[in-house]
Parts: sequence; C-alpha cells; structure tokens
Amino acid sequence: MRKGILSLTAAAAAMTLGLTACGSESGDTAQNSSAAPAETKAAAAGKVGVILPDSKSSARWETADRKYLEEAFKAAGVAYDIQNAQGDKTQFQTIADQMITNGATVLMIVNLDSGTGKAVLDKAKSQGVATIDYDRLTLNGGASYYVSFDNTKVGTLQGEGLVKCLTEKKADKPIVAELNGSPTDNNATLFKNGYDGVLKPKYDAKEYVKGPDQSVPDWDNAQAGTIFEQMLTEQPKIAGVLAANDGLGNAAITVLKKNNLNGKVPVTGQDATVQGLQNILAGDQCMTVYKAIKKEADAGAKLAIALAQGEKPTASGSVKDTESGADVPAVLLDPQAIFLDNVKDVVADGYVTKDELCTGEFAAKCTEAGIQ
Repeated sequence: MRKGILSLTAAAAAMTLGLTACGSESGDTAQNSSAAPAETKAAAAGKVGVILPDSKSSARWETADRKYLEEAFKAAGVAYDIQNAQGDKTQFQTIADQMITNGATVLMIVNLDSGTGKAVLDKAKSQGVATIDYDRLTLNGGASYYVSFDNTKVGTLQGEGLVKCLTEKKADKPIVAELNGSPTDNNATLFKNGYDGVLKPKYDAKEYVKGPDQSVPDWDNAQAGTIFEQMLTEQPKIAGVLAANDGLGNAAITVLKKNNLNGKVPVTGQDATVQGLQNILAGDQCMTVYKAIKKEADAGAKLAIALAQGEKPTASGSVKDTESGADVPAVLLDPQAIFLDNVKDVVADGYVTKDELCTGEFAAKCTEAGIQ
C-alpha cells in the first residue's frame, strides 16, 4: 500500500464560481437555448471531456457519476464527451488523445493509477487543455483542480463503524481482517490511513487482534473473494472485516455465507450501492459510507463548465500532493456513515430508489427499516 496522503490546508472546501447556467434540451453537443445571453455563452464555450475508470470496481461510475455529470452539462448548454476506460490503461490514454484531438478544452479524469493519469494530464496541459482530477488525485500529476470527498474521513467512518458493530456484538479481543482497495489508487491509501487511525490504537491496547491485511489489485471483486477465502482459511476465527468498499465487502460476505458466518462477522463497506444496502438490510453487512455523488458530480461539472466558458474558478480548499509538494486547489465533500437505522437516508436523498432497493425478500425489510 502506498503511503502518500493528502492533507487539507483549508478547513472548508466550498468554492464560489459565480457561474451563470444556460438551459438546453440537446445531447452531447448541447447548444440550444431561448435566452440570447445564454446562446452567446454556449456558443463561446469549449468542450468538456470526462474519462471514468471502469464499471466493475463500483457501480457508481455508470449509474451515478455519468448521469449527474450529463445532467449538469446539458443544463449548462456545454458540449461534452463522457467515456469509460473499463480498467484498461492503454484505452484510458487513447480516449484522452481522441478527446483532445476532437476539441476538448477541459479534461476531467478519474485515474486508474497516478502514472497513467500523469501522462494524460501532461499531454492535456501541453495542448492548452485545462485539467481536473475527479474523485482520485493523480500524484505528481499537476491537475489544475481536484474534486472529491474527504477520503481520510471516509476511512475513519469505516473504522468507527466496525468498532461500533463489534461493540454491539460484545466481541472479546476480536481478530480483524483488513481487505484494502487497490494499491495503485491513492484514495485506497487515504481510506486505509483513516481506518488504521481508528484500529491501530485498538491493536496496540490489545483490545483487538490484528489479523490478515491485504490489498485487492484494481478493486477486483473476484480477486477479493479469493483473497478473503485464503484469509479465513489461515485464520478461521476472524471476527470482523474492514472491507474498503461494498464490492469487496460483498466478496467477503459471499465467503462468510459458505461458512455460515454471515451476520455473525461484521463487515464494512463504502459507496452505498444497492447491493451494499441490501446486505445491511439482511444483517450481513455492518455499515457502508454514503458519498452524495450528485454533490461531487455537480461540483466537478461546475468547475469544468466555468473553465470551458473561459472563466478562472476558485476553490477555497486545497490538498497537498505528497509527491510533488504542490498545493492543489480542491473541493472536498463530507461523507456519511450508514447503518441499518439510517439506510432510509440514502433513499430519501434520491441516490437509490425504493423500487431498486426493496425487491423480493427485501420489501419487508425495507418496511421494518422505515423506508418510504
């Protein structure tokens, strides 16, 4: 696991852009509006290219980020192109090259790793294209802006959540396994920094026993299942699992089910996916961390739109790139811990719908959880 960390240099991460949106009903090359000033601004605007990382590490990239970014760009009448690299580093660079060739004046990326991300950002900057790191900071990448959640806090919430669930189960010196995210993802490093900050004092005080601790390449859920199965074989008395997201958590739960341990061993998660929330409703997952993706997408889109329209937006927060030492202007949002008693908050916020979540056997559980 890489040791780079981001440090906040501002207490708040709100930004003021003074942006005037212009409405449109058209698609990727939106340009129609009834208001003359909006028409002028849209016509003068550049084009935004967005590269998403994959669709298997988390459902969010296609079900949430793409949707919310599209809505924001259409509403502003700004031309855009959103593509997904599907975990392929070569394809990631090819997409970036095509976007720049096709006239992108702003490039917003979710890197697959900092090396590939830096190559793409360097190429974009050399062509005069403005750059935004979305969700994941590209270490030594030199992006103009960074938009994400406070990822160390995400990990802290996961660690605190596992402690809460183990306490409720009256666990005595529980053996805790850590199933970490991809070693090439700086966010995974930050999550681990957060939850280790909670768990290490427990280990040091001999209240908890540190069990297997392993990263999952590329956040691959299939590999996570294999890794956790090996962990459980080596240490059958694992009593808690700090899984870095819902996909990894579900992989662990699948193994626990085969051993009749689901519901007995608390498992954490992240992303508040439908699967993760259903696992919580079923009692198989302890908690997840909800990141209001719409707020993140809206913040990223607001920056991109301003840049495309020739403005120089400001962000009152910043993070330090621990490889380059640079302070990167940043917008950081607050995550929320989700347990059984507040799963309904995620539905109320519109991130998932009752129809998606409360299917089949989960209908009664949704009612019990107060989901309207």
